[in-house]
Amino acid sequence: MNTLREMRGFPLAIRLLLVNQLGVNTGFYLLVPYLALHLGDDLGLSAAVVGIVLGVRNLSQQGLFLIGGSAADRLGARGVIIAGCALRTVGFGLFALGDGLPVLLAASVLSGLAGALFNPAVRAYLALEAGERKAEAFALFNVFATTGALIGPLLGSALLLVDFRTSALTAAGIFAVLTVAQALVLPARKVAASGNSVVADWREVVGNRRFVAFALAMVGLFTMENQLYLLLPDGARRATGWDGAAGIVFLVGTLTNLWLQLRLTRVLKSRGSRARWISAGVALMGLSFVPPLAVTLYDGAPDGLLDAALRALPVLAGALLLYLGVMIAQPFVMELIPGFGRPELTGTYFGLFYVVSGVAAAVGNTVVGWAMDTGTRTGLGWLPWVCCLAFGLTSAAAVAWLHRRRALPSPTEPATATPGASRT
Repeated sequence: MNTLREMRGFPLAIRLLLVNQLGVNTGFYLLVPYLALHLGDDLGLSAAVVGIVLGVRNLSQQGLFLIGGSAADRLGARGVIIAGCALRTVGFGLFALGDGLPVLLAASVLSGLAGALFNPAVRAYLALEAGERKAEAFALFNVFATTGALIGPLLGSALLLVDFRTSALTAAGIFAVLTVAQALVLPARKVAASGNSVVADWREVVGNRRFVAFALAMVGLFTMENQLYLLLPDGARRATGWDGAAGIVFLVGTLTNLWLQLRLTRVLKSRGSRARWISAGVALMGLSFVPPLAVTLYDGAPDGLLDAALRALPVLAGALLLYLGVMIAQPFVMELIPGFGRPELTGTYFGLFYVVSGVAAAVGNTVVGWAMDTGTRTGLGWLPWVCCLAFGLTSAAAVAWLHRRRALPSPTEPATATPGASRT
């Protein structure tokens, strides 16, 4: 109820974008987690071809975030959001209707390009529209995104009882509805010209050493957040011997997010600097990987339901701490990004930030995956958990160092205090 009351306090455009993000994550997660299974088992593709199809989708998205951000700055975020939702409708529809490799590759490219368009555009629109309430707006955004990430897999697993085509068509239908909703309701805003070419804008953003240093400092945040889908589910399964244990972790985390996110952001916003809370949140994310170290002490299968539940407690505690760290840090991270540069380049800044975070997540997952394999092979089961602890403490120290060097903007700096600049 508190979430709904807070939501009603924002303009219609922000409320629509929040619902849009709920739909985006629901549609994405009801399809993509099951795509590899469909390609391999239903279509009989080799593991190498499956990897190519999935890799093309990821590369199309992560590699083009900067283009999507620039498009939002120059063409207007509204049109880019609508185009992104429409492209994902087509892409997911192709997954449902096609089984040849050319069609699957086209679906992957369109689906990835769609994400590259609407992800930075939505955040740029939200940042400019929210004015001085950016932190609260991004806290709500986090709540709706997390809820969609829970609903999606649950809905997807139910639809797979019918078949994959039904699941893909449902996902495409969700994005089709979102496309129409944005086109009918999302207000258009006039765009202020940056005064430079696209390449010059990119040089300006990439040349902003404060911003690049901050983006690199956040590498640990995105690497650790991705462990909600890799390391922690694996730990839950190993502890309990039950594949469904990961679902309980997501459910408890989502309910905690719904209950605490807004309260937490509102309280922390008035107490201390943003950098302080970002650093504390990222450090807590790193420390969240300490309790699950208990998983490495278990030997053999659990002895009954009670034993399985007790074994799951350290993993559940770690997951809750990880969610809490994200809730502390992420709204303030999103709030600070527009403050690094001119309002006319807000989308470009978000685009570059997500390019860096996408690369970080890919590299970080590779490192964690290597540590998991090495730990299993050598008996060093603690290795991946300690790697994540190191990621968190290193990122937290980097943010604290940037804060001491006065390299981070204040939310009250002119670049973030004039949201109307891009709407006149």
